[in-house]
Amino acid sequence: MNQVAVRIFVGGVRPLADSGKLSGIFKLPVQGPVHLGPEGFDGDVQADRRVHGGPDKAVQLFPAAHYAGLEALFPVLRGSLGAGAIGENLSCEGLDESGVRVGDVWRLGEALLQVCQPRNPCWKIDEKLGCPGVAAAIAQSRRTGWYWRVLRTGRVGPGDALELHDAGDPALRLDAMLELVQREHPPLEDLQRLARAPAIAQNWRRKIEQRIAWLREQGRG
Repeated sequence: MNQVAVRIFVGGVRPLADSGKLSGIFKLPVQGPVHLGPEGFDGDVQADRRVHGGPDKAVQLFPAAHYAGLEALFPVLRGSLGAGAIGENLSCEGLDESGVRVGDVWRLGEALLQVCQPRNPCWKIDEKLGCPGVAAAIAQSRRTGWYWRVLRTGRVGPGDALELHDAGDPALRLDAMLELVQREHPPLEDLQRLARAPAIAQNWRRKIEQRIAWLREQGRG
């Protein structure tokens, strides 16, 4: 799919109910045009900048269709999940990890976004929803959503659609990438190709290079 409608969400920092730890996972839909800068939308804040935010995590998308699967796994959440529930900035129907590649460039309003890494779901999802195990289920199912870096800043607003501007390498499809890195014995040449991808986020490149080094130490390369 080369064009898809999206909803946009931003939010400040609030304490989580149980731990009291501050988090930027609470998002609300924007009501008008908003500026998208190199590190995200105006009005969108991250509490822990060590692991959230920055140029390679400027914008996060989670496919809306994944929520039905989560409700099936966790019936206690039925009726309480929907777009924006786990802290995503963009929500859409009709586009998921099988339809994007690392390096894809998409236009949104005046901005250009590039897919650069999958999301790493964390424990704050479980606490925000009051339901242990959701983050692990997202990771295990490889229905994680993804992060974009901003190649061109600009105004974005409700009603804007994502439009494919420049397709990345077909061999770097996001669902295949996630399947590869979760394998117990992945082919080293495939990991090496992924690590060499110019558009991949630096933290993912480091993880893959460390995995390659470990596999070689174990005599598997």
